[in-house]
Amino acid sequence: KTNERFKFLLAKGQTGLSTAFDLPSLMGLDSDDPRAVGEVGRLGVAVSILDDMHELFAGIDLTKVSVSMTINAPACVAMAFFLANAQDQGVDWKQLRGTIQNDILKEFHAQNEFVFPPLPHVRLVCDLIEFCTQHVPQWNTVSISGYHIREAGSTAVQELAFTLADGFHYVETCLERGLDIDAFAPRLSFFFNAHNDIFEEIAKYRAARVLWAEAMRHKYGARRENSWKLRFHAQTAGCSLQDKQPEVNLIRVAYQALAAVLGGCQSLHTNSMDETLSLPTEHAVTLALRTQQVLAYETGVTNTVDPLGGSYFVETLTKQMQQEAQKYFMRIAELGGMIAALEAGFFRREIAEAAFTYQREVDAKRKLIVGVNAFQEAEEKPLETLAFDETIEKERIGQLKQIKAKRDSQAVDKMLAQIRRVAATKENLMPTLIEAARVRCTVGEIMNALADVFGRYDGAAKW
Repeated sequence: KTNERFKFLLAKGQTGLSTAFDLPSLMGLDSDDPRAVGEVGRLGVAVSILDDMHELFAGIDLTKVSVSMTINAPACVAMAFFLANAQDQGVDWKQLRGTIQNDILKEFHAQNEFVFPPLPHVRLVCDLIEFCTQHVPQWNTVSISGYHIREAGSTAVQELAFTLADGFHYVETCLERGLDIDAFAPRLSFFFNAHNDIFEEIAKYRAARVLWAEAMRHKYGARRENSWKLRFHAQTAGCSLQDKQPEVNLIRVAYQALAAVLGGCQSLHTNSMDETLSLPTEHAVTLALRTQQVLAYETGVTNTVDPLGGSYFVETLTKQMQQEAQKYFMRIAELGGMIAALEAGFFRREIAEAAFTYQREVDAKRKLIVGVNAFQEAEEKPLETLAFDETIEKERIGQLKQIKAKRDSQAVDKMLAQIRRVAATKENLMPTLIEAARVRCTVGEIMNALADVFGRYDGAAKW
């Protein structure tokens, strides 16, 4: 189904493909795992084995598109599958363009889709950075993400500060293993939320670029200009969408997208108006895509770099956000750094308090939400939503079981043992994971093998 959607978007004029994985895949579970029941293929595509990746990109020329993959805890496994699939298509890895999210720290802050403790998870992030720097040079190895932090209820300043702090930690970890800053920094990218307050969002993006460039140049010693650049993808705010008067979401999304473009995003995703109700319909997806195209080709906002630079208000707000972010960097350092602050529950507390404050403002009607606590309508016409095909889950499970039954089980066991061996060393795991993909080890089996070495993290934090 996702392959069909890809081809639909390509026909509509899309040049990049965004792949969201389903919840079991995001958690490192196979489709036939009992814990996956009812979730297979619902929030995204189910990828459990290399054959799923073959099917996902069948008939799509990987040299002609940029591919974005939204996955974190098993990101190294998904990337191994993607690279093995590219080789099977006869594609040189040097021709591949795209991004894999691969940002585990924000999972501990906000989204909770982690498997291992923080330190081994960060090791996997940096294994992928190192491997792709050497072998997949056009690939963005991490999409350092503030999006989910904002979706969890953070303020704009918290999104800015926590995202950059995560990025700094990845940089420092890579430097500790001896990587050259100018070898990997140009392929670090960012992913920010585009929320409702237009000027605040623009200032956030502008502040992010200044803070990142200054740190790359003066703290980490990067010499190449490309290492200083903060390139970012923006997505309109899912948490701002409402189930009341859902067509109004079209307007919200358009303004949020405008803020992202004025703020200098390199790529953009516009949410569909019906995403609070269901997976989006083709009609809603098309309107979301057309929103971008109107911005790009009709409004003129893409013709000027930093069009609001020099505005007294925007410049002042940008400096204020830089200063507030710096205060957060100092607090994180005082707590002992990223991992110590994470394990102490610092980020979760800050986000939770911000979310509570925001909701209190809405409940008291000091902050108005159109259709929710203001400008309500007594009767609303129901919006047509997407019907989910219940047979998909059974099909995916059946196909996976057939592949497992036909594969070489001895080769699988041998590769899983090899994964455990390499995980216990400081070797880069990516070559071993690519080999494991080829003998049809599954995502769940690989993650279980890694857990045998790394252990599992229950998410408990001090509050």
